[in-house]
Amino acid sequence: MGLVTITTIVQVDAARPKLVVGIVVDQLRTDCLESLKSVLGEKGFKRLMEQGAYMRDVDFVVAEPDAVSATAMIYTGNYPSKNGVVAAEKYNPAQLKVEPILHDPNSLGNFTNETYSPRNIVLSTISDEVVIDGVGLGAVYSVALDPQQAVIMAGHAGNSAFWISEYTGKWCTSTYYKDVPQFMSQRNYSQSIGSRIDTMQWKPSMSLDRYVALPAQKRYYPFRHTFPISDRNVYRMYLDSPLANEEITTVAIDYLRNLSLGRRGDAMDMLNISYTAAPYKYVKDGDCRLELQDTYLKLDSQLGRLFDEIDKQVGLDNTVIFLSSTGYYDDAVEDDAKYQIPSGRFSVKRATSLLNSYLVALHGNGNYVLNYSHGQIYLDHKQIESKGLSVAEVAEEAKIFLCKMSGVSDAYTLKDVLAHNNLAFEPLRLSIDPKSAGDIYLKVAYGWTLVDDSRYPEVVKPIRASMVLTPAFIMGGGVDAQVIDTPVDATSIAPTVTQVLRIRSPNGIVSKPLPL
Repeated sequence: MGLVTITTIVQVDAARPKLVVGIVVDQLRTDCLESLKSVLGEKGFKRLMEQGAYMRDVDFVVAEPDAVSATAMIYTGNYPSKNGVVAAEKYNPAQLKVEPILHDPNSLGNFTNETYSPRNIVLSTISDEVVIDGVGLGAVYSVALDPQQAVIMAGHAGNSAFWISEYTGKWCTSTYYKDVPQFMSQRNYSQSIGSRIDTMQWKPSMSLDRYVALPAQKRYYPFRHTFPISDRNVYRMYLDSPLANEEITTVAIDYLRNLSLGRRGDAMDMLNISYTAAPYKYVKDGDCRLELQDTYLKLDSQLGRLFDEIDKQVGLDNTVIFLSSTGYYDDAVEDDAKYQIPSGRFSVKRATSLLNSYLVALHGNGNYVLNYSHGQIYLDHKQIESKGLSVAEVAEEAKIFLCKMSGVSDAYTLKDVLAHNNLAFEPLRLSIDPKSAGDIYLKVAYGWTLVDDSRYPEVVKPIRASMVLTPAFIMGGGVDAQVIDTPVDATSIAPTVTQVLRIRSPNGIVSKPLPL
């Protein structure tokens, strides 16, 4: 991948840790952390920066990672094309619908109707290897904002995975996992988010003049966000706010205290946690810069709170902590028309309908286009082959037609993407599983808004390029404090963490551990 070799990252102690803490922070940015360093506390991000290996530029390599696929990369040490988790959602041709990538109808939901399991993750994870290394004696738990992140981080062999439902605000899990701590069930009854959410407020953590590099108009009025239970999106709004990070920390501390993690003889336990540092899009003017900075400040406080509790319960000297961003940043909002930025709205329903009409004109009546999902168009192979046509040739015709459509910057066939002599397609090639991939990949032009009105509710996504540095940290286990400026492939995190832990790596790693 053109990444520079890194020398002498960690020096591992003879003694193995008692506790491993894995943390994934959605959309965490290096530049935001560093610009806010002067107002951060001493016990959160600064502790990671100054006492651990600080990787400033973690490269996820693949095209358009999301929180789910990035988490799978971190924990398996392999790319979406091989680990089974290509995106948060996938198209199910048997059901003719888009569904979560880890949807499993054979596992029931606990406190939810959602059904998830790790069965579609086809490689082992860091968490799995912790359990296997301890011959099942080590306990592995995860608490997360997103259900699929929770499942990935708990892995196949974990004890339990809990997440907060975006529909009810309850803490939920899957019957795939057999361990349901009593305090988690009790929390849904005696301390439920739903019983408190009407009273919650998100306000700035400090005076506005202390925030960094804000324009004058953002310094006049402090924001105040509330979460009225009458709003049908109230739990989604809550989960996208730093208040949800506080709930995650509180529950993580409950795990440390109530389950004696890291204090159970010679067993190595693991606690996995997800947070958010994503831009808050429920702002009236579309400008969330002030809220974003405050999200970092509040998250920093929660990390300090978590680390202090780990030190109190287990000792940081007995703990290895790794934290990684998800490698992307999505702050895209539609620009006000008054700025006259070239734009348009690209309707998926209209585009696929026009494409089908074009193919009908070429080849006769039929339904040639099955569905659209995650930038991919799926053709009806049975329909095409029943007419004695080649799917590859029809896909090429469709590609040429789509490339001429307003709002489309490019289109590729699956054959184009899988051609190994074209390195330009490498990020996309690593992002897809050919067995379940679409026939045509559509790239909507920058500045346009993609409207996926082929599903309900429709998904609206402004298209904007965002190239930012995203960080990762490893602290503890004899890791020397240092800053690493050279790019680090995200798939090297798993083998490096397992090397620090002195256990074997996940079974599908593609990168060497950072040299010891």
